[in-house]
Amino acid sequence: MKPGFSFLFLLLILGVAIVFSGCTTAPPPVPADGGRNLNLSKATAPDVQVTPMKTIGLIGGMSWLSTAEYYRIINQETQNARGGLHSAKILMYSEDFAEIEQLQTQANWPELTRRMISDAQRLEAGGADCIVICTNTMHKTADDVQANIHIPVLNIIDVTGDKVREKGYKKVALLGTKYTMEQDFYKGRLEKEYNLTVIVPNQTERDYIHSVIFDELCQGEIKNESRQNFKRIIQELADEGAEGVILGCTEIPLLIQQKDVNITVFDTTVIHAHAAADFALNRT
Repeated sequence: MKPGFSFLFLLLILGVAIVFSGCTTAPPPVPADGGRNLNLSKATAPDVQVTPMKTIGLIGGMSWLSTAEYYRIINQETQNARGGLHSAKILMYSEDFAEIEQLQTQANWPELTRRMISDAQRLEAGGADCIVICTNTMHKTADDVQANIHIPVLNIIDVTGDKVREKGYKKVALLGTKYTMEQDFYKGRLEKEYNLTVIVPNQTERDYIHSVIFDELCQGEIKNESRQNFKRIIQELADEGAEGVILGCTEIPLLIQQKDVNITVFDTTVIHAHAAADFALNRT
């Protein structure tokens, strides 16, 4: 047998042995795309929504009790909208309210404004898509904050004014800290931008409301006596023609709810938190 023929014969015998020993397997079918996405068929589709949620930047701690309500309401709204294990994307900078209250008492609004701007800038740098100042009174600084950042400030006065206008009301009562009830930044904005008549309690009652907010509600004390007094004050304002009452302090809803009075309650904590959730969920 010639050497070349012998070599070919040995290769033939070896091939037959391999086939019968089961050492070969059929090659996998070639996908229509040539195999470019061969491994993707095994991947599980991620649990994402068509429109990603935005990140909310909260300036809180004024007081922490009402800030906790913001966090709860925003996350509840998010879960209601997205279902499952979804929760809101939130960044928070929380102030020490004792320092804020002292500056308010000293009427040091320039320093308070500087702090709010700094807080908002920190949140923006951290990736927030909007700013929510979790207090009515500190919205005295909101326009200055907006002028110093590049993302929107969701103004509590505006979202509340929108709710009052939806009701078609023309005259509303306003309760809050003495700063909110007596200064023009809140009443003036509602009157100018929303064509509302805004009434507040008399001086004695304003002082009383202010003391309840700081001495009781901000410290977690909910007293039935205070609730009864607030109900009386609200009724007096209703007797003066108020069609609704704006709870213009984010702690007052801890004391007064719709079931307590006969006129429409505008709970600014709920209204503001819902506006934040709507923004983050791209519903506005």
